[in-house]
Amino acid sequence: MDTQGISPYFLDEAGIVKVIENELKPSIARWQVDAVYYYGTGCKDPDNRKVVQRAIRRLFSGADVHVTHDLMGAALSVCGDSKGIACILGTGSNSCYFDGKKIAKNSPGLGFVLGDEGSGAYLGKKVLQYYLYNTFDEELRYKFDARYATNTSEILESVYKRPLPNRYLASFTLFLAENRGHYMVENIIEDGLNDFFFQHLCKYRESWKLPIHFVGGVAYGFRDVIKELCGTYEFELGTILQKPMDGLVKYHKAK
Repeated sequence: MDTQGISPYFLDEAGIVKVIENELKPSIARWQVDAVYYYGTGCKDPDNRKVVQRAIRRLFSGADVHVTHDLMGAALSVCGDSKGIACILGTGSNSCYFDGKKIAKNSPGLGFVLGDEGSGAYLGKKVLQYYLYNTFDEELRYKFDARYATNTSEILESVYKRPLPNRYLASFTLFLAENRGHYMVENIIEDGLNDFFFQHLCKYRESWKLPIHFVGGVAYGFRDVIKELCGTYEFELGTILQKPMDGLVKYHKAK
């Protein structure tokens, strides 16, 4: 089952409780919950982690609650107890060197305004730039107008004034997926993902020694480009998962 997602950067404790109560609890009402393992964005920060912990404990009193960040979840999902490079390419992006027990190195994540190279928000921002700067050719501009029926004012308001602008930006990644083969689309995808490789993966000396794994909808959707870039940089491509859940379930069952 899926929910809209939780970020302590955008939701306070009451907001998190509301999401879980409305979107998750009805689906698991028949089960007794003894333990909760939560891996989420923003939960590397101790204050954010406490906010999420309090929200979960309010809804699952008596359960053993473990909260940590999504990058650890991704690392455990694809690496298990082995060494490797774990990457997240979803709405946002992140990466780390996992030594089999802990995250030993982490390239800084600057969020969707300053960083998030290769993420859905990053690629979506490029789509909107091409559209607003009138860089798209006539074919793509027609397809964009037909697909979204929006305008400059609405786009700017959604980015600068409405909640969750990162998700709004990431939603335009679908336009790239729907128009594969067009040279402008391929350029946006390849350039955006290459920025992630250059700015992050090339900063780990372990990238040339260990498999590089990916988790997230962007990585999975554009896995052909990921594979090509790994070949270009002479990296060993590991696992690419759309969602980390299968790997995490396997990991926790083994423990």
